[in-house]
Amino acid sequence: MSPESPRAPDAGRGMAVAALLAGAAAIGASALFVKVSEAGPVATAFWRVALALPVLWAWSVIGQRGHHLASFVADRRLMIAAGLFFAGDLAVWHWSIVLTSVANATLLANLAPIFVALAVWWLFGRRPSAMFVTGLVAAIAGVSVLIGGDFHAGGRAVLGDFLGVVTAMFYAAYQLTVTRLRSRAATAGIMAWSGLVTAVVLLPVALASGEQILPYTMTGWVKLAGLALISQVAGQSLIAYAMAHLPATFSSVGLLAQPVIAAALAWGLLGEALGGIEIAGGIVVLIGIAIAHRAEVARRA
Repeated sequence: MSPESPRAPDAGRGMAVAALLAGAAAIGASALFVKVSEAGPVATAFWRVALALPVLWAWSVIGQRGHHLASFVADRRLMIAAGLFFAGDLAVWHWSIVLTSVANATLLANLAPIFVALAVWWLFGRRPSAMFVTGLVAAIAGVSVLIGGDFHAGGRAVLGDFLGVVTAMFYAAYQLTVTRLRSRAATAGIMAWSGLVTAVVLLPVALASGEQILPYTMTGWVKLAGLALISQVAGQSLIAYAMAHLPATFSSVGLLAQPVIAAALAWGLLGEALGGIEIAGGIVVLIGIAIAHRAEVARRA
């Protein structure tokens, strides 16, 4: 055995960790693109998916080599459901970003793992452990602090916080659906077909809402392209790669870097400074999510 051999797994793990952090950063930056978009919130969600579809479809068609259509036909109900849930996730979250701070909108959307566990309890009767309940209570306490701190900013910010929680519910439903699909379909196929459904749903919703559909300037198009390629394509792909090569516990904790990165970028680029109450509430929410998710991973193991 060569001297380099023992270091090979470490090198692969290092690449996976780097991919996880890069993916978290790419997705964390998505809220900033939404905040500065010249199109309306739902229209921005539509362009986010629509501009990413050519890349996702090329990836799916090339990667599956003739099985692209068959994968949809075999699981069309779940594919459609995943697209519908993702459409709800993006539309509601983009409105949350517009109404409240980037930090709050991103942090509250990351409550999804808790709603996944609660849904499994409700649907399949799998009672949560004491550790999960501890994490749930901590997360709820942190959310209460965040929302309570926004009451002084008026109903607009509170509504944005509420929509952030609703976003987590939609994303939890999306995660549950995709989890069932991944045992039978390739990730590229899931993203391509569900993305198509998402785009088909979001466009008429954006048109019916009367919001701005097209950006005013070329810079506006660049922002939408950045959202699609950086956050939707690169971010999701990097995280998918990382989660295939890292333990679930490590990946789940690493993904909690998303709201931290989003808050830091919003602070540095948009001037959205965080007060002591927001920082304290955010830390409690992150701790609660980490505890709850670790409890679920331990239970499955």
